[in-house]
Amino acid sequence: MIDPSLRLRRAIHANDPLLVSRICKSHPPYLLQNPDFSPLGLSNTSLHLACSLGHLAVVRTLLALGHERDGVSLNEEHQTPLMIASAAGHTEIVHLLCKEFPDNIARRDSRGRDAIMEASRGGHDTCLQILLTFAPGGPAALLNNADIDGNTALHFASSYGHLLVLRTLLAAGADSEKRNAWSWTPVSYSATVQAEVYFKGLVAEVEKRRTMRKEAEIKGTGAGVRLVSGEEA
Repeated sequence: MIDPSLRLRRAIHANDPLLVSRICKSHPPYLLQNPDFSPLGLSNTSLHLACSLGHLAVVRTLLALGHERDGVSLNEEHQTPLMIASAAGHTEIVHLLCKEFPDNIARRDSRGRDAIMEASRGGHDTCLQILLTFAPGGPAALLNNADIDGNTALHFASSYGHLLVLRTLLAAGADSEKRNAWSWTPVSYSATVQAEVYFKGLVAEVEKRRTMRKEAEIKGTGAGVRLVSGEEA
């Protein structure tokens, strides 16, 4: 007889939501989360595993069974399932978790990283846009977050050469001059010369738009239209 915890993990790997549901319902409730205590398992729960594999139907099943009913799941590195899905670029799962648990977007792991940093590090632009859209209170505070080394999401995007992510972060208001613990700005970590040139071009473009907006605000609407009545015409 195979151990139920192993059977559950195999069912998740097989992307079989019906079997996952059947195993969980026929065993005590504590089996649902089923932390992986193997040497390399990091105590990842069933939801962590499903998110890492990108199995949306299994994720939905686990949530319906009450996987996160008593609070967010954290592994040994304090990573949430949302962080795992963001790092892997599983767009639909990120969207689902953001809708269900928007407060998890701002959570940090043991290294000080959040889901936005993980998506930026992996170059997953669509996931990043979803995270920024659902961020409670807007993305401004999250874009300013830094890990224990002082690296922001923009540092990660630059160091891995993810050009689309750079554009998204800068357009959302990320600080291109923010320095990490070694006093390096994001552009200092550009993966290639071409990436550095592109980065500097984006920064210049963003600054130009900000200047134009400020000038328009000072002038009022910037280009008002006066309606003329028939008598004045």
